Formats: sequence, structure tokens, C-alpha cells
Amino acid sequence: MTPQPNPQAGAAVKAADRAHVFHSWSAQDLIDPLAVAGAEGSYFWDYDGRRYLDFTSGLVFTNVGYQHPKVVAAIQEQAAKMTTFAPAFAVEARSEAARLIAERTPGDLDKIFFTNGGADAIEHAVRMARLHTGRPKVLSAYRSYHGGTQQAINITGDPRRWASDGAAAGVVHFWAPFLYRSRFYAETEEQETARALEHLETTIAFEGPGTVAAIVLETIPGTAGIMVPPAGYLAGVREICDKYGIVFVLDEVMAGFGRTGEWFAADLFGVVPDLMTFAKGVNSGYVPLGGVAISGKIAETFAKRPYPGGLTYSGHPLACAAAVATINVMAEEGVVENAKRLGAEVVGPALASLAERHPSVGEVRGVGMFWALDLVKNRETREPLVPYNAAGEANAAMAAFGAAAKKQGLWPFVNMNRTHVVPPCNVSEAELKEGFAALDAALSVADEYTVA
Repeated sequence: MTPQPNPQAGAAVKAADRAHVFHSWSAQDLIDPLAVAGAEGSYFWDYDGRRYLDFTSGLVFTNVGYQHPKVVAAIQEQAAKMTTFAPAFAVEARSEAARLIAERTPGDLDKIFFTNGGADAIEHAVRMARLHTGRPKVLSAYRSYHGGTQQAINITGDPRRWASDGAAAGVVHFWAPFLYRSRFYAETEEQETARALEHLETTIAFEGPGTVAAIVLETIPGTAGIMVPPAGYLAGVREICDKYGIVFVLDEVMAGFGRTGEWFAADLFGVVPDLMTFAKGVNSGYVPLGGVAISGKIAETFAKRPYPGGLTYSGHPLACAAAVATINVMAEEGVVENAKRLGAEVVGPALASLAERHPSVGEVRGVGMFWALDLVKNRETREPLVPYNAAGEANAAMAAFGAAAKKQGLWPFVNMNRTHVVPPCNVSEAELKEGFAALDAALSVADEYTVA
């Protein structure tokens, strides 16, 4: 894992990228992507030989780190055995991946429909819910992200939706609980839970319960801010869904497969949805894979009635072989337990200590290897360090923070006024401490933008 500098090769990679690659979520002429030469474990490095500790896990998917030898070997072995095969057949890697996933999903989510990623998993979960209920509408929360495809982006509750939202997708948004920035004037978690549930049920009443097919929620919202729902909220949503015959969909694309210190975040709350989407950590992103875990009652809808949906690469053998290896590695090496233990014993206390020293930190929240620091101008008013959806000069404070972190050898996950701490779930305590030292220095830069 010793980076070997090769600036000439890096320049060629960068030139080809800038000439031909069209990047997502970006103004193409305003970006300067880093040319990455290699990665291993919790680190990656550039062609100048500069190494970075990755506190983003890629896009929160390398749950077992980069280049885990057992997962790499499984992909190589599967490629030699059967590189690809159509989804209509029973294939060993596909069958075994489905079995291992179903063993770990809560309740009776025992049927697995494979997709290529999280966005199309949401697309198919919503299609299943609409066909199962015969209803058109979907309810989802503000402060959420569910994917970039047409239905998924409309279900999303952050600004990335705006440019693609034609207001005709049958989606209604509502406020989920978030006490630190409560929309319900709540002062306690109990109040926040009760008022958020009342708001949701009122929304259903005014939309017409008989028109609502599904409620879609991230079990713990990820990119939107890692807001762990207060006690009783998800159980309350489950009760509301049961009351009105609504399908309850939990999006575990980011929170699943050990990220929260449990196999699935739903396990933290003792809640079983009707459909659950997954991707990312299922195989640490080594080969694209996602899916929908389906309950018995939803699966029964399609027992004698064809499900009208599919994908050419559904359950791709290489992706499924990577999933089998990843799940086995997580079980054999105690990766889920590592995330839980270090989250409680190291990450939580360390971030709380940083918050005490830095006036720019308004709130620390999270669990396992899934944390966020809410950065503010003023702790008393809780004014965000930068405005909502800030860009350009308005985002200067967060840009300076991010640049300072990278200067310290830490690659941060920065979104709006937050930085997230989401390293691989098998990160070591020493690596975490290295990252916190870099965060400490970068937060000192953020402090310069605070006001008393």
C-alpha cells in the first residue's frame, strides 16, 4: 500500500477524463476531479503519491474497504467460471446471494428481486406497491434521497429533485422528525415523535387514504443528514400503514449491511417493512448491485400474476459473487460488530469531544459508522454555517473546511452545512484517531466563519 508517484500517468488520466467523461450532478466546466491511482482498505491515493484516509467510503458503499482480497478473489473465480448469464435462469451465485440476504433481512422479507443499484430498487419497490394496492400515490419525506432515476428522484426530498420534478409523479412530501431543526416546534423527542406522526396521518387524511400506495422512508436518512429517528417514530409509521392498508417501504441503500452496527438499520428499531431496498454495502460496491427484499404478502400478489418488470443484468453473477463474498467476510471478520463497538466506544465520544472544542459544531448525531456533524454559524441560533443548497461564494465556509481536511490527508464527505463521518465498517481504531486529528484541524478553519 505504498503509493508510487507517476505524475505523467495522472496527467493523461485527467486529460482523458476532462475530454470525454460527463460527470453526474456537476457543471462540467467547473469541476476538477482528482485522478486516483489506487486504493486499499480505508485509503486511496493519487498519481502524485499523496494518500488520503477515506471518511466517505466512496459514496458510503465500501463497507469492507477497498480491494478486500477475499472479495476480489471471489470476483476473479466467478469470472473464470461464468462471467454472465440471463436473469431468467437459476444461477449458483445469484441463488446464494439471495439466500444470504434473506437470512439477514428482518421478518419475512424472504424474496429478493435484484437490481443494478439503489435507484432502480426504489423504482421497482414503488411499482410493486402500486400494483399490490391498486393505488397511485407515494408519500416520502423532505430531507431524503432515494436515487437519480425519474421516479426515485421525484420521491427524493432534497434540491436534486427540483430540476426533474414535473409534479406529475404521484408523490407527496411530508416532514419527518428531526428535533435539532424541528418543523413541529417540539422541545423533546417525545413531542417530535407525536407531532410528526400526527402530521403524517393528517397528510394521509387530506390526500385520501384510499389513494396512497406506499410510504417510502430511509430508515436513517443518509445524504440528507443522518437524522436517527426518535424512539417510537418508525413503529408509529408501521401502525399508520397497517391502519390504512399502505405499503411501508424502508430504503436501506445507505444504512444497510453493517453501516449502523446492525445488519440493517431496521433492526435498531424492531420494525419490519413490507418492502426494503438495498444496494451499496451489499457487496461494497465492487460490482453494481441492488435489490428489493419482499414480504410474503407482497410476493403473493405475484404468485400467479406476472410481475411486469425486470432488468437485463438482474442478479448479475459477478455482482452476486461479490455479494456472497462480502457478506461472508462481514460475518467471519466481525465487521458489523466492529462498526457497532467502535461507533459507541470511539466515534461517538471523539466527535462529542470535537464538538466541545469547536464552536462551528452545532450537533453530533449518528450510530455505528454513520455519523454527521451539523456545522453552524452560531450555536445559540443554530443558523447553518452556509445557507440551504448554497453554491459559489455562499458556500465558501464549507469549501474552506473541505480543503483543509484534504490538506490534512482526510477525504471528507461534505453536503450542505454538514460533514459526515462514514468510513469503512472495518476501519481500525488507529485509522479513526488519524481521521479525528485531521477533522480537528479542519474544524478550526470552519470556526473562523462562526459568529458569537
